[in-house]
Amino acid sequence: MKWQGRRGSANIEDRRRMSAGGAIGGGGLGLVVVALLVWALGGDPIAVLQQGMGAQQIGGTGGGEVTEADERAAQFVSVTLVDTEAIWSQIFEQELGRAYQPVTLVLFKGGTQSGCGGASSMTGPFYCPLDKKVYLDTDFFATLSQRLGAKGDFAAAYVVAHEIGHAVQDQLGILEKTTQIRKQSSEADSNAISVRVELQADCFSGVWARYAAEQLGTLEQGDIQEAVNAAAQIGDDTLQRNAGQRPMPDSFTHGSSEQRQQWLATGYQQGTIRACDTFSASAP
Repeated sequence: MKWQGRRGSANIEDRRRMSAGGAIGGGGLGLVVVALLVWALGGDPIAVLQQGMGAQQIGGTGGGEVTEADERAAQFVSVTLVDTEAIWSQIFEQELGRAYQPVTLVLFKGGTQSGCGGASSMTGPFYCPLDKKVYLDTDFFATLSQRLGAKGDFAAAYVVAHEIGHAVQDQLGILEKTTQIRKQSSEADSNAISVRVELQADCFSGVWARYAAEQLGTLEQGDIQEAVNAAAQIGDDTLQRNAGQRPMPDSFTHGSSEQRQQWLATGYQQGTIRACDTFSASAP
């Protein structure tokens, strides 16, 4: 992905040198790893954070020194974010005849507070619909590459695009409707709805990639394959197997590797919001 030396977004809120001030923590390394795997690319942040509230609270400073790798990640995120702003503004105008509202992305290290509660490395990147912001710990990209096996710049861009996909859902009224339905559903039905929400965000990230390739010319050879590989690595079935568990579809909240790859490809191939209607599909 061509990003070095390009203009970044003005909608970055950098908290990496701020106090964590009561972010969620505790639970031991095993809990952190499992939670990070399960919620690696989003999901229902409120449910995640509510579960984490039972863990020990930590305060004080965040994740320590901001390294050169952190700075590189921040620059990369800023450039990727500005691309999402340009692309979704165009799509909203062309397909919907309305304006897209750019989203603030909060960079932190170690822990911070969001409108949805405490955020830390155990939550992974997420979009909070209560304050309309995306939260991302810059250490996550190392985890994505080294622990999850999703290597490459465009795999990281897919993370950002997926979370912005949730912001798009919020602006379309989808998140509010699905959240209300999930509150009234059984656990299995709630999980099934969550899967469709997540797959739609994957599809929206594919739409973004299509425009980035055609309108911005920022994709390089192999970029799409990096995103497809990332989608495979963070499928619920793959994550459960890697955690030594037998895949249990009723517990899926993001979708299988095959489903995530399929909807990412659908968005990229068709390049429209209407192509991403995961809720009307007989099987997502």
